[in-house]
Amino acid sequence: MSQSVERALAVLPLLAKGPASLGDVADELGVHKSTALRLLRTLNERGFVYRRPDGRYRLGAQLFALAAEAIENLDVREIAHPHLVELNRATGHTVHLALHQDDEVVYVDKVDSRYPVRMYSRIGRPVPLTVAAVAKLLLADLPEAELRALAARIDYPRYTARSTPDAAAFLRELDLVREQGWATDLGGHEESINCLGAPVHGPDGRVVAALSVSAPGVVIPAEGLLELLPQVLRTAEAISQDYSGAQESA
Repeated sequence: MSQSVERALAVLPLLAKGPASLGDVADELGVHKSTALRLLRTLNERGFVYRRPDGRYRLGAQLFALAAEAIENLDVREIAHPHLVELNRATGHTVHLALHQDDEVVYVDKVDSRYPVRMYSRIGRPVPLTVAAVAKLLLADLPEAELRALAARIDYPRYTARSTPDAAAFLRELDLVREQGWATDLGGHEESINCLGAPVHGPDGRVVAALSVSAPGVVIPAEGLLELLPQVLRTAEAISQDYSGAQESA
């Protein structure tokens, strides 16, 4: 049974990349087509995958419904959202909120920029661990042993010339983030996009979420974005206070 579950779960990341045929799924799992078909039929019956008229499979509506429900039940998102809206109103730039889940940092909320040039990002989508400002903030708060183990096992893609090159550089960057209490991604993922982030703390002082303001360099240069740091930090602190108050009264 556990092998079947593992295989079924392996189908989902494949279909997240786009529709796939039965043969594609069988090849990805390294199984016979009959085995892949049984898995796909079960997932289809449960609504986790959908068989298109052309015979290919894509992710099903039930998966998105569960993801949306899970995100809605994350209290920090509900508490943070009005603050994100206000920060977006004051700056005009895209604002994100992210959480750390296992080895991924995922956007759980987004308020779009009012400018015509916008960021391509989606709620529920993982962010690049080694360069994203929100990821640096969340990972910098991990216990040292856990952080070093993570740094040793993850990859370091060279998205741009400014991307973090290796584990040693990554750990140095997180030391700085921990010390200063905020983080940046200045062209580390995309040459033209800069991000500035701050941590949201829970009642115990641990980082429970991270927010960021992001903008293309054609809209505001990196220096201009950094001038928003006091505003970003105030927003993160306001969310922290609201979240901690809600937790203490719960």
